[in-house]
Amino acid sequence: MKEIQSGEFSLPVRVYIEDTDAGGIVYYVNYLKFMERARTEFMRSKGFDKAAVGGDGQLMVVHSANVNYRRPARLDDELEVSAKVIQLRRSYLVFAQQVRLKGSNEVLCEGEVKVACVDADNMKPKAMPQAIQDALSQGE
Repeated sequence: MKEIQSGEFSLPVRVYIEDTDAGGIVYYVNYLKFMERARTEFMRSKGFDKAAVGGDGQLMVVHSANVNYRRPARLDDELEVSAKVIQLRRSYLVFAQQVRLKGSNEVLCEGEVKVACVDADNMKPKAMPQAIQDALSQGE
């Protein structure tokens, strides 16, 4: 297992009415959507858009997520959603992610998300493209 100390990527997100329940509190599953956006933009910042990641007959899929909710975000809150690769293996990687109030160190939600590379035809583990492994292992 390769431990990665790459820099943290951060994405600003504003909470809209569509993200909340009737009480104006962010619905729990929407934190996972915010985290997905941050992971996607992190990969894009490394030069890999969704089409590039899905080339050569592979898919990147969420294998598992462990999420802790500490305090709710509310309608119109400005958030910062981070993504940082903490483990890189041949066929998967693990992201540490946090959702914080913008301009604050207060963590509202945090989690670890394991993303696996699989063969698009049979959904079995497949090695990540070397270019992705190289870009992520540089720790930039």
